[in-house]
Amino acid sequence: MVPLRGVIPAHLLPFTADLEIDEPNLRRHVRALVDVDGVTGITTNAHASEVATLTADEQRRQLDIVLDEVAGRVPVVSGIYQDGSAKAARIAAAIEAAGADALLVFPSGVFESGANLRPEMAFGHYAEIAAATTLPMIAFIYPTTSGLRLGTDALVRICTEIDNVVAVKEWSNDIIAYERNLRVLKSLDKDIAVLSSFSRSLLASLVLGADGILSGHGSVVVDLQVELFRAVDKQDLAEARRIWDRIWPIAEACYADPFLDGHNRMKVALELIGRIDAAHVRPPLQPVPDADRAALRSALAQAGIRG
Repeated sequence: MVPLRGVIPAHLLPFTADLEIDEPNLRRHVRALVDVDGVTGITTNAHASEVATLTADEQRRQLDIVLDEVAGRVPVVSGIYQDGSAKAARIAAAIEAAGADALLVFPSGVFESGANLRPEMAFGHYAEIAAATTLPMIAFIYPTTSGLRLGTDALVRICTEIDNVVAVKEWSNDIIAYERNLRVLKSLDKDIAVLSSFSRSLLASLVLGADGILSGHGSVVVDLQVELFRAVDKQDLAEARRIWDRIWPIAEACYADPFLDGHNRMKVALELIGRIDAAHVRPPLQPVPDADRAALRSALAQAGIRG
């Protein structure tokens, strides 16, 4: 299976003024990410690309555009954002037929009502998807405060009993839970890659240990994420802290409350530095206030990021 390690940004999705997919700007954005030395993959059809607002046809079109633009230079990971297990399995088969290299499996929205108390539901969801595809799968670990969370025991069963599951996107947002998951997964006989999604405390998670980074924030700071990952890998803590000091203000500006504006703000950041033409978002998201734009402009200047 395709190795899932290193820095794998989840790209944003530019829209036109009439809120259709902006293909020229999407291609420009994806190309800029892939051109960064050290990027080892691209993730599409994820939170960062506003997958919740896309039709099935739009998700397929986005995947096709990304596959064409990447042209085999790095693996392409495509998200499966679907509540029903049978429907998710059909999507997985279609993604494999389209030519993607791996799957990022989002938890079913059904889990919100208490599936953490019925872990066999999460296991069955992953198992049904795995039966429909030969692609490697990444399990998406949600924050410990979310109804979509997976406990460590449930995660271990999914990783050990389902062959396709070879990595986790670790977004528990709880450093204690993160370390517990990391230590348990690394004690298994099976090699499971842990990809940090701790965008607001990325340095801490990498120092504890991680096989890579999978985050929408990489759409803005992927070059710095590569530098940070390499510095930690070399155990150069002073250099890692220097790089993190540049990333931190941008992470704080992007992920400030309300959290739902996070990827919205990242689009604004790309617009401010001239990497996309405009930061249009689909409802229910709305344009960010002027104060957010000012905070992003200041954070980008602190980080020394320009167009």
